[in-house]
Amino acid sequence: MNRDQAKELIERYNEGLATAEERSWVENWYLDESLKYQLSDKESNFLDLKDEIWTGTLEKSGLGMRTVTKRLQLWSRIVAAAVILIIFAAGLYFYNAGNPQSNALAADIAPGGNKAILTLANGQKIVLNDAAKGEISKQSGISVSKSKDGELIYSVVEAKEESTENTLNTISTPKGGQYTIMLSDGTKVMLNSASSLTFPTALNRNDRLVELNGEAYFEVAKHKNSRFRVISGQQTIEVLGTHFNVNAYADEEAIKTTLLEGAVKVSTPAAATTIEPGEQAVWNRARGNTLFKHQVNTDQETAWINGVFSFDGDDIKSIMRQVSRWYDVDVIYVGPISEEKYYGEIFRNSKLSEVFRILKIDNVHFDVAGKTIKVSYNQRPPVSDRQNNK
Repeated sequence: MNRDQAKELIERYNEGLATAEERSWVENWYLDESLKYQLSDKESNFLDLKDEIWTGTLEKSGLGMRTVTKRLQLWSRIVAAAVILIIFAAGLYFYNAGNPQSNALAADIAPGGNKAILTLANGQKIVLNDAAKGEISKQSGISVSKSKDGELIYSVVEAKEESTENTLNTISTPKGGQYTIMLSDGTKVMLNSASSLTFPTALNRNDRLVELNGEAYFEVAKHKNSRFRVISGQQTIEVLGTHFNVNAYADEEAIKTTLLEGAVKVSTPAAATTIEPGEQAVWNRARGNTLFKHQVNTDQETAWINGVFSFDGDDIKSIMRQVSRWYDVDVIYVGPISEEKYYGEIFRNSKLSEVFRILKIDNVHFDVAGKTIKVSYNQRPPVSDRQNNK
C-alpha cells in the first residue's frame, strides 16, 4: 500500500465509510503499535501514550506525522466502537501489572475453513472438502457439481414433471466448517459452522421448502408466485425473493432473522410478524417464546459471511460459543465469569492464540488442553488495594 492509498484508507475510516476489512486493517495497525507499550501503576497519562501509539500507527501505514491531525478523530471513533484490540492501548492493561497470567497454549489452533458433508437421498455421504471439482452426483434429473471455487451447485439437466417424491439431500458443516451451496432454483445459501440444511434436489415450483439447523445466509432467487420457506424448529420464514440471515443454533436462547433486502414473514406457534430491510425478528425461546422485531446493524449481524467476528455488547460466554463452533473446541468455565460486555471485530482467519491475546486483556484467562479450553476470570483488585501494595 502506498502513501496515497493509506491516506484514503484513514480518511474513509474517519468518515465511517470503511469496509469491515478496512476497519480491521487500521485497527490491527493500531494493535501492533499498542502491544509495544505497557503502563505501570505509576503511569496514568493515557492521552500521551495514545498519541505515541497513534504516531506509530501512521508510520506503519506510510503516512508518518503528516496526518497526525486525524489522530483524535480516529481515536474517538475507536472508543465509540469500543474495539477490543484498542482498549488494550487505552490503559486497561496496566491493571494486570504485577498479576501476570500463564496462558498455557500447548499448540495453536487454526481457524475453520470450507468443510462440509453432503448426504444424498440414498444415504451416501460425500466429504465435499475432499471431493474433486466437477460433477459429483446425479439425482432425478439434477446434476450436483463442485465449482472451481469449491461451491456446491445443483443444476437441472433434465426437465421432469412435478413429482410428489421427496428426494431430499442434506449438507452439514462440522464445527470449524462453512460452505456455500447454490440450490436448483438459483438460491444461494452460505452455511456457517455446526449447521445443516435439508432441501429437495429439485425445489417445488410453487412452494420451495428447506429446513435449517444452525446459521445460514440466504440470497433467494426470485420466481413469480413461488414462495420460499425456511423452517428452523417451530419457526417458519416465508419470502418470495430476498436476502436474509437466520441464526437458529440450539445453544442460543433466541432465533434471530435479519433482513437485508426484500420482505420476510416470520411465524412461530404463538405469533407472526413481517420485517423490512434493516430489521431483525427475534423469537426468544428462553423467555416465554416472545417474538419481537427491532432495528439492527445488518453489517454486524452478517459479518461472519465477510470473514469477521463482530461483537456489540456480547458477553464472554456468547463470544466463546462462536469460538467453539469456528475453532472446533469445547469450552469449560471455572469459577465466576465476568459479565463484561465486548465490542469490536476480529478476523475469523485469526489463529486462536490471537483471539485469546485480545480477550485476556480484561483478565479473562484461558488454559488449553488439546481441544478443550478452560475459561476463568481473574478479578481485578480495587484501585485502593493496588496503591496500598506499592
